[in-house]
Amino acid sequence: MDTDEILTLLRDVADEVVNPRFRALAEGEVHEKRPGDLVTDADREAEVLISRALLDAFPDAVVLGEETFAADPALMDRYAAASHAFTLDPVDGTKNFVHGSPDHAVMVSETVDGEAVRAWIWQPQHGLGYVAERGAGAWRHDADGTTRLTVPDASGTSSPDGLRGRTSRRAWIGRSLDGLPPLELTWVSCGIDYPKLVEGAADYVLYGRGAPWDHVPGSLLLAEAGGVLGRTDGEAYSPRDTAPPGLVAAGATGVYDRVVAALAADAD
Repeated sequence: MDTDEILTLLRDVADEVVNPRFRALAEGEVHEKRPGDLVTDADREAEVLISRALLDAFPDAVVLGEETFAADPALMDRYAAASHAFTLDPVDGTKNFVHGSPDHAVMVSETVDGEAVRAWIWQPQHGLGYVAERGAGAWRHDADGTTRLTVPDASGTSSPDGLRGRTSRRAWIGRSLDGLPPLELTWVSCGIDYPKLVEGAADYVLYGRGAPWDHVPGSLLLAEAGGVLGRTDGEAYSPRDTAPPGLVAAGATGVYDRVVAALAADAD
């Protein structure tokens, strides 16, 4: 399947099983995998449809789907060892979806020998698609056409203390790291967060541990737009890093370095 075909696949599946349930989830369509960790019938059905299409096109690939992994944790090891793999988050931001927020997305990424080569994010309620290909750039698809994305110059490049940061760690909201402005909450969906960062709504985003289906698509989108995703310990992020200690997504390498230094100073 070519790049446009996979974006079309995400749109079509969202139209079929996600959008009809938006703000219309029936009783019994919302479940808990663990306390507070929600999954809906839309998540499960979308994963089945997208996985089937990817495997029909690429029968030798491993598809690491969030819901499939919940039932088969050994899938993570097969993904990490695979020469060709896909990550799949059928409804990223499930809590947002359940509570009627339009801030959710369908996300897929493709890896070859552990490197992200293509990525797709479809925001069905916003009608926005984000696509990245290694070496070919990051692009936004909307009703007006296709636009190449470049991360705006981060405010922190010239004024490090002016960096605008967001975090998924709720206990850190309002916290100031080594003189940086207080952290605000993310949009509570990586499929929203990364495009927002690329488009300049923040200078960096600080995450706790994250699974590949959450971060591989955004990592390539960000890299192709001129930004960087790295670990909180200063090490590079890899799609095969299945349990990083924490992640910093930043609009520029200088911003990433400043945030990592702030985290280290805060820990002293």
